[in-house]
Amino acid sequence: MGENGTGKSTLLEALAVSLGFNPEGGTRNFNFSTRATHSELHEHLRIARTGYPKDGFFLRAESFYNVATNIEQLDEEPSFGPALIESYGGVSLHKQSHGESFLALVQNRFGGRGLYILDEPEAALSPSRQMTLLAEMHALVNKDSQFIVSTHSPILLAYPGAQVIELTPENIKTVPYKETEHFKLTKQFLGEPERMLKYLLADENT
Repeated sequence: MGENGTGKSTLLEALAVSLGFNPEGGTRNFNFSTRATHSELHEHLRIARTGYPKDGFFLRAESFYNVATNIEQLDEEPSFGPALIESYGGVSLHKQSHGESFLALVQNRFGGRGLYILDEPEAALSPSRQMTLLAEMHALVNKDSQFIVSTHSPILLAYPGAQVIELTPENIKTVPYKETEHFKLTKQFLGEPERMLKYLLADENT
């Protein structure tokens, strides 16, 4: 977690690329490129791991449209096997809302014993759907999976036992959930919305 511009997505992207994922998202088998804009940070990372995940996916909220398009393009090519979209629920991801397609990915494509790297998955999800995602993540964790998530969502940050790492312009540090800025600001706003709105919307000339 961290404020906009602190490098969360850049770090997550570098981690994903160094692990063999496509910079724009998808599994390790995706190799499309819409525009090469990823940084060279992955060249300077050294990955330490104790095992090799059976499954994996890199989800980028900003480029998931490109992943969905590539799935359709691959399914248009001749194949002796089932259509790729069947692994994602059988319904075109373009024919669903952004949030529905995100959940279809998690509920159908993620199979367990995997490493799932998610960059701001809450971008397309309502609070209730964020809770659904949290439950899906828990089910997959119980199937020997690991999640690395960049998020602004206090709901996703609340996952029990999660290591919350905060990026700031000064450093990178582990922070207890209830001491994160996201939690404190959200709690303060929801607890006293009138007071917060009066402060935020105050006319500077009065």
